[in-house]
Amino acid sequence: MTRNLTAGPPTRLIVLFTLPLLVGNVFQQLYQFTDAAVVGRLVGLDGLASVGATNGLVFLLIGFTWGSSAGLAIPTARAFGAGDMTAMRRFVAAGAYVSAALAAIIMVVGTLAARPLLHLMDTPPEIIDGSVAFITMTCLGGGAMVAFNFLSSTIRALGDSRTPLVFLVISCCLNAGLSLAFVGGLHMGVRGAALATVIAQLVSVVLCLGLIARRMPELHLSRDDWRPRWHEMAEPVRIGLPMGFSMSVIAIGSLVLQYGINGLGAESVAAFTAALRVDQLAAAPLNSFGIAMATFVAQNRGARQWHRIRTGVFRISFVSIGIAVVVGLTLVAVSGPIAELFVGPGQAGVVAMVRQYFLVNGALYSILAMVFILRNTVQGLGLAAVPTLSGFLELVMRATAGLVLVHRFGFLGVCFAAPLAWVGSVIPTSIAWTVQRRRLVEEERLAAAGAAPGPRRVDERAGAGVAHDERAGAGARFDERASEPVPYDALTAESELEALGESASLATPA
Repeated sequence: MTRNLTAGPPTRLIVLFTLPLLVGNVFQQLYQFTDAAVVGRLVGLDGLASVGATNGLVFLLIGFTWGSSAGLAIPTARAFGAGDMTAMRRFVAAGAYVSAALAAIIMVVGTLAARPLLHLMDTPPEIIDGSVAFITMTCLGGGAMVAFNFLSSTIRALGDSRTPLVFLVISCCLNAGLSLAFVGGLHMGVRGAALATVIAQLVSVVLCLGLIARRMPELHLSRDDWRPRWHEMAEPVRIGLPMGFSMSVIAIGSLVLQYGINGLGAESVAAFTAALRVDQLAAAPLNSFGIAMATFVAQNRGARQWHRIRTGVFRISFVSIGIAVVVGLTLVAVSGPIAELFVGPGQAGVVAMVRQYFLVNGALYSILAMVFILRNTVQGLGLAAVPTLSGFLELVMRATAGLVLVHRFGFLGVCFAAPLAWVGSVIPTSIAWTVQRRRLVEEERLAAAGAAPGPRRVDERAGAGVAHDERAGAGARFDERASEPVPYDALTAESELEALGESASLATPA
């Protein structure tokens, strides 16, 4: 089932679209939560630390594939919102090619570089073998991870956030069962936990493909759709890869932070692992609203519904901040008992560090809420450079914490790493949104004055006689002087973005 987000009350539409995303995001986080809890309880403190020592590398892989997949789906959502089905299918094909290349890189490079990178990160010798086993199995299953993220993002781009949720719930339950069987029954250790996740993701891929084949004819690609068109592939790559790289930049900061944590010993690594798993689960509502905003903004941008974008961002920001306050206070109250889910009795030091972590972080979740809302909003508007700058500042903050604060203050420095990163990330996206909001107001004013473009409009920059005409077919412009379609290539797309006031010079704030 697809959903059109360009008509109807924005707040209600976004909330309803977010609810399945929220449940899905919670179950997505339960993948890693389950792995850590099962390993911590059945293998012990060193097993939990082995998984935790790979946090930065796993975040690098997951962040890059998730960011790239979400970005690759933005042109798809925009074309769907504009009713251009031919362009939409071609964007999907282009995204599939890019995703296949990413999967190959992850499987080869990640597997070969696992041990050298873990040595470089000063991983404690008593846990490095387990860490290598976990990250190697994760990289070997990188194809399943990339495929699942790409397919689910594509399905969501058409407004269907409910069906992938069902698949994710099935996959998560399968992961939990397989993890218990492989780690507890077959005694495969941390490698068994990683293998369980890979198999569960493969099942999700099969279910997504079955959905597309049986119920989503919009995504049935013809041979012509699969024919590589480099000028059309440029648009998904232009948006998708910067989003992936922005997440990778963030992950590099996490790698530096992990380096500092590894120097504190296995107990600190285990405590940070437990805290991070709970932190990621608690942030699921905030992240879900962000994902929903990317699709909402992209569809309404394609439909030229500028006032809906402003209204949606304003109202959902308040909703998300309210949720952040409740989540933060709850974690401060129950962080101790939650930490005990990951470690056995007698680990009072680990529990105390987890409590300290949430005393610092829980009070500042409202900043994280705005990070998700604004980052996804500017992504939906097609401003690819801003998330990259945002990610770079987040890298600087996390790296500073890992190299300076952890060395000076120990685990307390670890606790301040995330809030500092949130502050660094929200600054450029706030500036970019402020600029874009003013431009959206100007677009509304022009529309009210009767200057808003319709299905057929003259391109004043190209001179009279050049018009956009839906009869010319998807992905084309109609030139009345030549009486034939003009291909809608990346250069045309850029010129139209400039017509909306989204020039590259202002895409990245100074």
